This record gives sequence, structure tokens and C-alpha cells, in this order.
Amino acid sequence: MSSFQLDLLVVGGGSGGVRAARMAAQRGARVALAEVGALGGTCVNVGCIPKKLYSFAAGYAEAFEEAAGFGWQVAHPTFDWARLKANRATEITRLNGIYRQLLVGAGVQLIPGWATLVDAHTVQVGGQTYTAENILLATGGTPTVPGIPGGEHAVVSDAMFDLDPFPKRLLVVGGGYIACEFASIFNGLGSQVTQVYRGTQVLRGFDDDVRHFLAQEVRKAGVDLRLESDVASILHTPAGLEVRLVGGETLTVDQVLYAIGRVPNVQGLGLEAAGVAQGKDGAIEVNAHYQTSVPSIYALGDVTARIQLTPVALGEAMVLVDHLLGPKPGKAARQMDYELIPTAVFTHPNIGTVGLSEAAARERFGQVSIYRSEFKALRHTLSGSTERTLMKLVVDDATDRVVGLHMVGADAGEIVQGFAVAMKAGATKAVFDSTIGIHPTAAEEFVTMREPTAQ
Repeated sequence: MSSFQLDLLVVGGGSGGVRAARMAAQRGARVALAEVGALGGTCVNVGCIPKKLYSFAAGYAEAFEEAAGFGWQVAHPTFDWARLKANRATEITRLNGIYRQLLVGAGVQLIPGWATLVDAHTVQVGGQTYTAENILLATGGTPTVPGIPGGEHAVVSDAMFDLDPFPKRLLVVGGGYIACEFASIFNGLGSQVTQVYRGTQVLRGFDDDVRHFLAQEVRKAGVDLRLESDVASILHTPAGLEVRLVGGETLTVDQVLYAIGRVPNVQGLGLEAAGVAQGKDGAIEVNAHYQTSVPSIYALGDVTARIQLTPVALGEAMVLVDHLLGPKPGKAARQMDYELIPTAVFTHPNIGTVGLSEAAARERFGQVSIYRSEFKALRHTLSGSTERTLMKLVVDDATDRVVGLHMVGADAGEIVQGFAVAMKAGATKAVFDSTIGIHPTAAEEFVTMREPTAQ
């Protein structure tokens, strides 16, 4: 019997931490999980789940406008921000409870409070110490706070779900997926949204066609997107927040959201005292087995700043448990593959993507063929909306494999998920071509694009 109180002590109750704790406990390990906040982490409480719920809410505004084209006479709808907030809070509380039930049901000891490393096998929470053979750090990330005059008047994404009152005029600072999503959401909910980004185009790292197409669509929808622009200062005035942009222009808004990126949530963890090596922005450095520079301490998810996606943290958690405790009987140990990870951006319209951008594919493979289609979806032939859809395939000429698939349009995430399975299986363009499409759908376009638009 180990001399430690626990076999595994998990610090952080987000997606990765909860999954690792529950799976390890189900294998018979003595597991505890320390969490200072609500269970579920960023995704459940102030990220993916509430953000998509609000995205659904924003989508109803578009649906009301489009209904007339299909024969529906809809009275002028009104939006109740307080009701949306209350209903969202009820659902998140329900999810928090489910996470708790899953952990307790698996036999995990829950330790409320902030955990700090004491040494390689010891953690302190609320003045009490706990020892464990292995410690897992899964504390996630936290929004970057601006360092400009008046920056204290701005909010970060965590605060956007409970703003009071609803901001009739909103300035979003940033060009990543979080900034773009909130700009679309609040624009749809009725806010006058201005988005400023210091770069030449939003969504750095995505395929260039996707970036330019999305920028065009959100502008059509009403977002005042300003590129190569940034905030110099924010001043609180009786009329609202007076924002001075670099270059001298001023805007008066009700709220400023800074969404300029997230950094690993490592402050106060005691990493230095325990000797855990860190990289850029404090990210915890790990090897292929998620082991830190201290052999008994592991880390996964956003705190390692690898790929900051909830499903990635879940996958890493399952791989780690197999590494520490062995795979389930009759099963091979899980492996994490960071290639072909699908992702979605819940802007209006949505983005779905898996694999390489055109630029990355050309750099890796040299000769590639591009298949691109842009069209008005069938729905919008009657809706009156000018929204268009973009679909794009990137094919490696040497193998005929589809190495990149990108979409901007309704339900892009739902559509791309299925194609991601095919790409993981090594589907070639010939396989795509031989697959019968479902008609009439937007998704069928991915299997009917026959002629390359660029090589």
C-alpha cells in the first residue's frame, strides 16, 4: 500500500480534470479533486456552453426576420435579456450538479478551495495538506487583461454572460475566435457592435479564404469591423465609456470587451516552489506523457497552452489515465493524435474546419489542389437574407488525400464533424467524389466539387 493518502490528486475541475479524476477513480484509484470555483471549468460556466446558448438566442433574431419570406407574419419580437441570463444560469447550475454527481458516484473526494503545490507529492488547500503519488494540474486558462490607461473599465469574456444592463453599444477588442463570436452574438441580440483588431485580418491561423469570407459576412450582418486598429485609452464619462483609438478617433460605448487571448491559469499554484518548469506566458511544460519537469506532477489542457479546446483536454485526460493506470482489460492504451482536430467558431455564420489551411498545406506538401465553392444556401432563396456559404477542400496531389476541409455557413460545425471522421480514416478526393450526396443540403457540396479552382 502506498504511503501517500491518494493515488492521484487533480487540481482543477474543468473538462480535463473532471474526466481524469472520474476515469481514474473508476479504475479503483484513490482520487481527490480540488476546485475553488464551480465544477465544469471555463467550458461549462463561462465558455462553450453559455456562449453557444447565447449564439442560439442571437440566431432567433435572424429567424424572425427571415420568416416572412416563408409566409409567416411575425409580430415585432422583443428581447428579454434578464430572462436569457436567468435561464442560462439555471442550466449551468444543472450541469454543475451533474459533474458533481459523476465525480462523487465514481468515488472521487471533492476538496473545495484553492490548491497550492508544496512539493512533488503534496498540495495544500485551505490550510490542510494532502499527499498523493501523482498530482495532475488541469487549471485551464484565463483571459488576458489589457494594460492601457482606463483598462480597468473594460471586461473580459467571463463577464459577458451577466452584464447589467444589456450594452446597447459594445466595443469588442480582438480578432480571435472569442472576439469574433461575441461580436456576432451581441450584434444578433441587438447591440450596436464595433470590433477593432490591430491585425490585417481576423482569425489568424485559419485558412485565408475563411478569414476574408467571414469578415465580409459579419460586416453585412451589421458588425462594424475595423482592422489595423487598436485602443489607446478608455475614459469613464456620464455618457458612457469614451474610447480613444490609436490615431485619435473616439467612440462612446456602454461596454468594452477585451478578447485578446487567454493565458495559462498558473498564478498562485506554487509551481516555482515545486520546481515545475514553465514556458511562454507561464505555460506548464510537459513531455509526450503530460509529465512535467517534476516526475510525479502532470499537466494537461489549456494550462499547457498546446491546443486550447475542450475535446482536446478530454482526450488528453483519457490518454493520461491509461498511462498512469494502464488501459482497460482487453483494450489498447489510448494515444493522442493532434493532427486533424476539427473545430468550430460560433460566429454568424458559423465556421467549421478540420485539417490544414491552404497556405499550411502548400508549405508541407508543395503541390496541392484547391476546390472552392461559394453560394447562397437554398433557405435564403426565400428568406431575403444575403448570407452566403463558403466550402473549400485542400487536396495533396501526391496522395489524393483531402488534408484540409473548411466551411463558413449555417451549421458548419455539425457538418464538418462527420467529414473529420472520413479524413481521419484517410479519405481521398476520389472517395469524396464517389460518395453520393444528400439532396438538397449544403453538405452535399463537399462531395460534388469536381474541378479544382486553384493548383
